[in-house]
Amino acid sequence: MLLTMKEMLAVAREHRFSVGAFNICDSLLMKTVIETAEENDSPVIVELAPPEFDYVGEEFFKYVVERLEKSSVPAVLHLDHGRTLDQVKKAIACGFTSVMIDGSLLDYDGNAALTKEVVDYCHPLGISVEAEIGTIGTLNGPEGGAEEIVYTKPEDVIRFIRDTGADSLAIAIGTAHGIYPSDKIPELRLDILREIDAITPVPLVLHGGSSNNDEEIHEAAVSGISKVNIASDYRKAFFERLTDTLNETHAFWSGDVYPEAIEAGKEVIRHKMKLFECTGKAGLYK
Repeated sequence: MLLTMKEMLAVAREHRFSVGAFNICDSLLMKTVIETAEENDSPVIVELAPPEFDYVGEEFFKYVVERLEKSSVPAVLHLDHGRTLDQVKKAIACGFTSVMIDGSLLDYDGNAALTKEVVDYCHPLGISVEAEIGTIGTLNGPEGGAEEIVYTKPEDVIRFIRDTGADSLAIAIGTAHGIYPSDKIPELRLDILREIDAITPVPLVLHGGSSNNDEEIHEAAVSGISKVNIASDYRKAFFERLTDTLNETHAFWSGDVYPEAIEAGKEVIRHKMKLFECTGKAGLYK
């Protein structure tokens, strides 16, 4: 069942849980994500950032859209960290039901103008738009980010949504894209989240959800965040298990190579869904 992000997050916000948004870059990761969602009766968001989109190619989305339309759980196909209107247009042409336009590295006026341009294009087509204010750090993910985190100012939130009409808003409370090195322990500013949650007119999004403290992510997921982005955690588990399998078996047929890697990825996704409290929530959308 393919939904827009606006439809997906309205339910999550009302019931105070978060939906996991998992980045994919091939059909195996797509299989890992959607099967886990179905096995756990969980709503799910499948997303790709522009480098991932370009890697798989436009034809890939014929399979993805059909798979999500036929799924037993509610799903969204989302463009993650789109930077230009042209990238947004390409995604919509491929069947995406939601897009993010990321102008967070621009000044306020530039970000608002770019976001409004995308909103004005998408809303007549029934496509949801996610925006971002503040900056997400960058470690080692394809989504990019800022070298220095700029926390979202609560006073900017209502103004930005009024100026742009965005349907959801990614806020910066201390996360970064990728896997944190062992000497870096992120601490989320949950105080900022609670302050923004009390005033925001739209659902909130947390980027850089991988490799953070479980307790903090769970607290964020039930304290105002409606969507949490995950890529590195489950893909790291997938590819580490795949590497072990290849080294152990020297297999040369995919039926022998991938099942354990897929299960390793699923295990991480299941854990994240429990943290987000979205397991078993698919029925809320029917």
